[in-house]
Amino acid sequence: MSVRRADALGGRAAVVGIGATEFSKDSGRSELKLAVEAVRAALDDAGLTPADVDGLVTFTMDTSPEITVAQAAGIGELSFFSRIHYGGGAACATVQQAAMAVASGVADVVVCYRAFNERSGRRFGSGVQQREPTAEGAALGWNLPFGLLTPASWVAMAAQRYLHTYGLTPDAFGHVAVTDRRHAARNPAAYFYGKPITLADHAASRWIVEPLRLLDCCQETDGGQAIVVTSAERARDLRRPPAVIVAAAQGAGRAQEQMTSFYRDDLTGLPETGVVARQLWRSSGLTPSDIDVGILYDHFTPFVLMQLEEFGFCAPGEAAGFVAADALPLNTHGGQLGEAYLHGMNGIAEAVRQIRGTSVNQVSGAARTLVTAGTGVPTSGLILGTDD
Repeated sequence: MSVRRADALGGRAAVVGIGATEFSKDSGRSELKLAVEAVRAALDDAGLTPADVDGLVTFTMDTSPEITVAQAAGIGELSFFSRIHYGGGAACATVQQAAMAVASGVADVVVCYRAFNERSGRRFGSGVQQREPTAEGAALGWNLPFGLLTPASWVAMAAQRYLHTYGLTPDAFGHVAVTDRRHAARNPAAYFYGKPITLADHAASRWIVEPLRLLDCCQETDGGQAIVVTSAERARDLRRPPAVIVAAAQGAGRAQEQMTSFYRDDLTGLPETGVVARQLWRSSGLTPSDIDVGILYDHFTPFVLMQLEEFGFCAPGEAAGFVAADALPLNTHGGQLGEAYLHGMNGIAEAVRQIRGTSVNQVSGAARTLVTAGTGVPTSGLILGTDD
């Protein structure tokens, strides 16, 4: 793949199975058990068995190694295994890796998974604690002494500049929160099922780090999610309608750091997302007007607005109005603000349901879904489509 030309991956692989545990605040079981439950559920959804699997892809920052998951799930020999870095930025890249393995013949059936006790165990929202010396840590060292210790504080810097540049108030972020929670309220799998919010609720929620309020920040979740990828040809003979991988991309911008890229010329956008957007549009031949549903990574509401602008759905500074107008069906599962925080993997599953026509908030005639991964870090994205 090149950031200068279209790639040839599109249409050669498909998502054929999705599976998840329940989403909770205290799973009561190990992360390995959560991973295995999700993997088995995804294989059952696809009509496949552990014996069919020869590849596994997961994230770094993961306590369940591929070989351990394979052993516990009853999977045999592996011809492919891979891990993607940068937390939530890895989500869509796991599927890209699986698709590349399948398209090149390195593996036949690859399962991507993510499982953690992110509420009852390790909490990513607590920020940097007892970090070993690394080059990445050296970059953080420029910001930590001044109190920028958590993801919310890092995002708040860019969010404040965004509001200043476009003459907006923090209420602009509320439209994302309200939209996500509206969809979550109708999703029985969502933690906030039956609990919509209003703009007034958003404005009344407490400050976390100005200009971010509590309802601008995603929840923390225990759970697991798995995705099964195989060739487009084989997919047509399996149990569920395939969600074809139309395009997949990774992206890191110039002067990229992990959540603290404060030394760029402009803090009002997400250059790493721009790299992904250009590659997805270039390789798919599609444009924003071709997308029926957007599943955009929503760890913090301001970065949803910036993603919409980077992808060209609206002009810079106009995304709040775009979301308020419901111009694009957005995060129909409830997102990480409303359903669960699984580093974006549950968003990929929702994109698959939209293509299948089985979402609880189904968009009529949905044929193309855009999925994005974590922002503020090197990131990734997918366009999934029907098999037509």
